[in-house]
Amino acid sequence: MTEYVSDLSYLEKYLSPTDLEQLKVINQQRHQAFPKIYSNSPEDKKCDGKEILSTLPTIPKLPFSLASNGAVAILDPENQIHHSQKAIVLETAKKLIPWRKGPFQLFETFIDSEWQSNLKWERILPHLPDLKGKRVLDLGCNNGYYLFQMNSFEPELLLGIDPVAHVWTQFQFFQHFAQASNIHMELFGTNEVPYFKNVFDVIFHMGILYHHPNPIQLLQDARNALRPGGTLLLETIGVDGTDSIAHFPQDRYAQMRNVWFFPTLTCTINWLLKCKFKNIEVLSNVLSTPEEQRATDWSTEKSLIDFLSPTDPKKTIEGLPAPRRFLLRATV
Repeated sequence: MTEYVSDLSYLEKYLSPTDLEQLKVINQQRHQAFPKIYSNSPEDKKCDGKEILSTLPTIPKLPFSLASNGAVAILDPENQIHHSQKAIVLETAKKLIPWRKGPFQLFETFIDSEWQSNLKWERILPHLPDLKGKRVLDLGCNNGYYLFQMNSFEPELLLGIDPVAHVWTQFQFFQHFAQASNIHMELFGTNEVPYFKNVFDVIFHMGILYHHPNPIQLLQDARNALRPGGTLLLETIGVDGTDSIAHFPQDRYAQMRNVWFFPTLTCTINWLLKCKFKNIEVLSNVLSTPEEQRATDWSTEKSLIDFLSPTDPKKTIEGLPAPRRFLLRATV
C-alpha cells in the first residue's frame, strides 16, 4: 500500500535544519493520528482515507489541463484506461464526498463541487504575478484545486498546506493520476507557517482569514514567510461599509460556526497596513452568489442559498449583512 506520506526532503534547500526537523516531527504526528483526524472531520466517512486511496489503479501518466467546464481535468482521448479502472475511479471519488472545491474531471467522472472555484480563479488570473521559477504557498489550500491551476505557469515549488485529512485525501486522489513532481500538499496549518521564514515569492491566502481568532497574526506570519519583494494575494469575506470596522458575530454567520471577524474593505486594507504590507491593491469586490457556491450531488444538501434570508438576499439568515468576497494584492 502506498503511504502517500512525504519525508519533506524537497524542503531541505528552503528551510533551516532546525525548522525542517520540527516540521518532520509535526508531519509524523499528523500522519500517525491520520485515521482519527480523518474520522473526526466534519465529513465523517467512518474510514481511513489512506485505505480509500489504496484501491486506486496504476495507469499511464496522462497530462492534466483546464477543461472548458472549469475543471482541472485528466482526460483519456485515446482510451488508454480500461473501463474497469475508470469504474474504480468513480467509486473512489464518491467515497470522498463532499467535494467543497473544484470542479475536477478524471476521464468520464466529472466532480461538480459545491464551490465553482474556477470563477474565483477567473477573478485572480488578470492580476496573477509572474510564477515562473517562483516558490508559491497556498495557505489553507483545501484539496489543491488552485495548485493544479497554477502548475501551467511553471513555478519552482507549489506547496499547499491544510490540516484537514479529508481534503488531503482528495488532493492525493487527483495527484495519484496527475503525478506533478513540483506540487506538494502537507497536513500543516496556520501554526506551521512561522517555520517558513523568507521562503516564498507568492502566497495565496484565500478563504481562511475569517476562520481564525487572530487575523493580524495570520497576516504577520504570511508576511514573514515571504521573501523581500514577495506578493500576497488575499481573498476573504467582508461586508459593505466605509468605516474601518469588523463585525464579530455572537454565534453563527451564514450558518458557519467558525467565523470570527468579517470586516469592511477599509478595515481589511488597514489590517494589511498595520502588518507593514505595501502597494495594496483592491482587485475584486463582489457579492457571494449561489452561482459560485451551491449544493450539488457531489457536495452537501445545503449551501449558500439556504444561509441567506429568504426575503432579503443582502442579509444572512441571521439578519447580518450578506458576505462579499474581497480580493487584494500586496507586497513586502
